[in-house]
Amino acid sequence: MKPRVMSLVLFTSMVGLLIAPEQVSFTTSAISLFAVAMGAGAAGALNMWYESDLDALMTRTCLRPIPTGKVQKNQALWFGIMLSITSIAILYYTANLVSSLLLATTIGFYFFIYTIWLKRRTPQNIVIGGAAGALPPVIGWAISTNSVSIESIILFLIIFIWTPSHFWALSLYKSSDYKKAKIPMLPITSGIKTTKINILVYSLLMAPIVALPYFFGFGSLIYLILSSLMTFYYVYLCVLLFKEKNNKTSNIIARKTFVYSIFYLFFIFVLILVDNVIQY
Repeated sequence: MKPRVMSLVLFTSMVGLLIAPEQVSFTTSAISLFAVAMGAGAAGALNMWYESDLDALMTRTCLRPIPTGKVQKNQALWFGIMLSITSIAILYYTANLVSSLLLATTIGFYFFIYTIWLKRRTPQNIVIGGAAGALPPVIGWAISTNSVSIESIILFLIIFIWTPSHFWALSLYKSSDYKKAKIPMLPITSGIKTTKINILVYSLLMAPIVALPYFFGFGSLIYLILSSLMTFYYVYLCVLLFKEKNNKTSNIIARKTFVYSIFYLFFIFVLILVDNVIQY
């Protein structure tokens, strides 16, 4: 179920729910977020079912349950299907129609659009496919309001624009894995220099996107300052990565950028959450 991925999905969804203007009971919130976690796990299980052949080739994924024989392929498939149906149904009956439709869209987009259609065909797989990973805060907002608003769309954009630089940094120091599995990630199809340029461009795009909560009234000046400082350091790492010519050192910086990007996104959402809790 990819619990590390699920944890970030769950957290960003929780932030969307908690900062929404309408209050939801603790029971409804807990069950709804549990359903979101189930949905994320279902998408992960279906992804690993479809990509078990690729997972077996890559050092990063070769120890997953199917390649190691701990879980059979048909077991993973049925587990993913049943978990998908159950999570959507629970969210519909616990929360509302909009949030359940968004969860269904997220699972479907991640599996059918990203995993089956895009990942093996285009280096832009992670750009377009990133929409699935960006939807959880919109789901959280919808759990509370039964609607989608500009605030939830901004939360979506923060994750959507963050995703390419995050995953392309990973693909730089894991390029041999992707090459072995014949996955057309950007370093394989367009080269290291082009990948670094794209990473830098997307990190620069984070600056105006991260500032949007302040300009739309759900982020304070303190949020703007702290998030801008964090973005500045992110861009700094990406500039270092772009300038570095030595492959070994470049891989070290790419790994550092990847790790920082995880904490960066997490703390951006922490700031948004804390800001709204203090404010209201």
